[in-house]
Amino acid sequence: MTITAPGTMTSEKQNAGTKAGKSRLKPSYWPFVIPALVIVGAVIIFPWVFTLWMSVNEWHLGGEKSFVGLANFIRLAGDQRFWESMSHTVLYTVLSVVAPLFLGTIAALVFDSKLPMRGLLRGIFVMPMMATPVAIALVWTMMFHPQLGVLNYLLSLIGIGPQEWIFNQNTVIPSLVLVETWQWTPLVMLIVLGGLAAMPRDPFESAEIDGANGWQKFRYITLPMILPFMMVAVIIRSIDALKSFDIIFAMTQGGPGTASETINIYLYNVAFAYYDIGYGSALAVVFFIVIITMSLALLYLRQRTKWNS
Repeated sequence: MTITAPGTMTSEKQNAGTKAGKSRLKPSYWPFVIPALVIVGAVIIFPWVFTLWMSVNEWHLGGEKSFVGLANFIRLAGDQRFWESMSHTVLYTVLSVVAPLFLGTIAALVFDSKLPMRGLLRGIFVMPMMATPVAIALVWTMMFHPQLGVLNYLLSLIGIGPQEWIFNQNTVIPSLVLVETWQWTPLVMLIVLGGLAAMPRDPFESAEIDGANGWQKFRYITLPMILPFMMVAVIIRSIDALKSFDIIFAMTQGGPGTASETINIYLYNVAFAYYDIGYGSALAVVFFIVIITMSLALLYLRQRTKWNS
């Protein structure tokens, strides 16, 4: 029989109690993570899995579903209207990025200068961003009216004849881009203005000592430094313009004819006007792949434009 000292017994009990307490108090983060995973699964993952499943089925709303494999995607390759809508989407996206980027950069340079009442002017300049797209579409539709619109009246004051704007197949996309530019140039201005505010001032002082003029300072100092911020604006505007739907649908519904039918409008018509849910799902999958590919390419370019202050 082994006899243990009383002090040793107490120490062992304390150690055992401490280990038990640690095991009971071990933190667990799963109760906080599980609700977020459920929400992500319900809102993001499930809809896309369901869309993928629908894209390999033939299903007209109200009819029977039948598995067709890749037939819907093969059908896309020969769909002339799909390719036309894709070309309209590319044209609309490029113009809706380039115009606000150019004008927004100029506006940022102006508002970064010592302009009188520039705070008030900035507030007025960003007001188009606050308006709802449908309200903007209704107002601009009235302004574009060939007979009653204010734009043709203003053109007549400088001797230019009336234009058909959104009512002509050749001018409908530039007219829609005009609305997009008016609304989102302030966003680009704010992003670039943030870049201008973050720039170090030492290079400008050195350039002034060396006798550089305003254009040289902009070309060799300002532009390279704000380029990363401009790329952020390009990424945001590209994704937003690529998925634009509300203004186009409210103003033209893809018309006249199919002249302004972007891929979003075509997808809507296929799924909710023609009730071809399977083919519409295939369109959504392809469009999603296009957006992801473009986003990755733009993010890569963004990484290439880094600078260290």
